[in-house]
Amino acid sequence: MRALVMTGPSQDAGRTRVAEVEEPHPGAGEVTVEVEYAGINFIDVMARRGDPGYAKEWPYRPGLEVSGTVREVGPGVTGLDPGRRVAAFTGGGGLAEVVRVPAASVVPVPGGVPSPVAAAAPLMLTTGLLLLRDAARFRPGETVLVHSAGGGVGGAVARLVPALGGGRLIGTVGRPAGVGPALESGYDAVVPRDAGLEEAIRAATGGTGVDVVLDPLGTRALRTDLAVTAPGGRIVLFGNAGGGEQDPLPAAGRLIGGNLSIGGFSMSGLWAHATHRAAAGLREVLGLVAGGTLDLPVTEAGALAEVPEIHQLLAEGRGRGKYVVRP
Repeated sequence: MRALVMTGPSQDAGRTRVAEVEEPHPGAGEVTVEVEYAGINFIDVMARRGDPGYAKEWPYRPGLEVSGTVREVGPGVTGLDPGRRVAAFTGGGGLAEVVRVPAASVVPVPGGVPSPVAAAAPLMLTTGLLLLRDAARFRPGETVLVHSAGGGVGGAVARLVPALGGGRLIGTVGRPAGVGPALESGYDAVVPRDAGLEEAIRAATGGTGVDVVLDPLGTRALRTDLAVTAPGGRIVLFGNAGGGEQDPLPAAGRLIGGNLSIGGFSMSGLWAHATHRAAAGLREVLGLVAGGTLDLPVTEAGALAEVPEIHQLLAEGRGRGKYVVRP
């Protein structure tokens, strides 16, 4: 079968290729999924760069979320018969024609959910839901600041805030060209991350500050986050997009005195160590899509061979929204 393979760490697409690999078969507690669509994510870029904790070995096969149908069922698996339409978090290898996954990471897809959107649900939509509701304790009417608003999670949050009761959405983008697309996705205000970032965010809130910050930039923007967060606000760090070393967190006195909290979130960590919570979140977002409460525009790549170019767009901050591919 065909799969995308990264042969070693690289800052560009030069070591990523489509290759013929052996088709997997399920072991105990596993299924294989015939992939209809696979999600393309920035986390693939982090693996490609060789950031610690992403590619466990080389060659590495990227792809963390898929939709498709159950192909084979391993011993001990019940409720997932061959031919069943599903979405799954893969842990890797999803950018392929067939992928092997633990049955606990597989959720049936309700009728009415388009397959491209279902492929964006295990990582992207579920991340947005659990970031907002569980990690940030979002309440309707609050103001939410999202860094990298033009990316996949940023687009998911823009759709989820209205679905969870509504609020004011402020986004930041790395390039001025990203302002327009982020506004079109549903943000009330979008500002480039430049020298005037803090002042621009304050102006967008009318001077009151934000209630929730969702930050995938590591600690690069943490000083700004602390400065613009209102008393009682929650800052959630959910990535390290730039790679490299992260700065120490602020002293406890800064948080206590400002009535602030800082938390961390990792969707792949939940799938690995609290699979039941991740799967419940996936079922919920699929239900919201099926019921017409939630949707997510996606951009479809034509073939696996186009994915390395999309990875490079994401690496350079030029990607827009969510990408999927039909292997």
